[in-house]
Amino acid sequence: MGERETSEDISLEVLEEEQTLVEHLTDLRKVVLHSVICVLMIFGCLLLFMHKIIPFLSREHELVMLGPLEVIRLYAGIGLVLALGLSAPFIAGQLWVFSRPAMTAQERKMALVFLPAVLGSFVTGIAFGFYVIFPTIYRFLMGLGAKNFEMMITAKEYFHFLIMTTVPMGVLFEVPLLLMFLTAIRLVTPVKLKKVRKYALLIFAVLSALITPPDFLSQLIVLIPLILLYEAGIILSSFTMKWLEKKQRQADIV
Repeated sequence: MGERETSEDISLEVLEEEQTLVEHLTDLRKVVLHSVICVLMIFGCLLLFMHKIIPFLSREHELVMLGPLEVIRLYAGIGLVLALGLSAPFIAGQLWVFSRPAMTAQERKMALVFLPAVLGSFVTGIAFGFYVIFPTIYRFLMGLGAKNFEMMITAKEYFHFLIMTTVPMGVLFEVPLLLMFLTAIRLVTPVKLKKVRKYALLIFAVLSALITPPDFLSQLIVLIPLILLYEAGIILSSFTMKWLEKKQRQADIV
């Protein structure tokens, strides 16, 4: 009799786990479906306003097309990239709704602070790349080539170069939050970050020298934000470490 009850209990547990898995997969399917619909809707709206978006992004530079189909490919590519970027807050919200039931109260509070900070940092980096980094490098390279060649740039190459000089800046602006996260999982500490500061500054100096014109001012325009980002990462790491130590002391008292 006891063995039969045990077998029934195990069967019920397996059934409940299967039902829970199906529910999770259903919820995940809804998240993916809603996100795709959001991207497609924004993509469609962007295509309607592409005649205004292109002049804004091209900054009135004279660009050439190598064929009629290139226009369609270019519009589709730009629209998709912008649609993904603009739908990021909605997608993040969908992921938040999906993962919230599995989070503790403390994890929910951290996520509500962390997610907007991640999105804000990325947008700030994109803006810095678009208004500062891209025009600085573009003018230098075009001026360098104009000394020996008649410069004609295709729209495809222009927008590819624009993405390559803006999206990485968005990622770099995530460095402080990344250091904060690595501190939270105890992979780095503020002390370690301070010890390797001089090596980080050297890497930043070399990087700024490689991607900017050879004049000192242009290099400073890139170098100073990188240094500030690293220092901000150390500050956030220190706050995170103090918070972890406080939680540890409270746990020891209990």
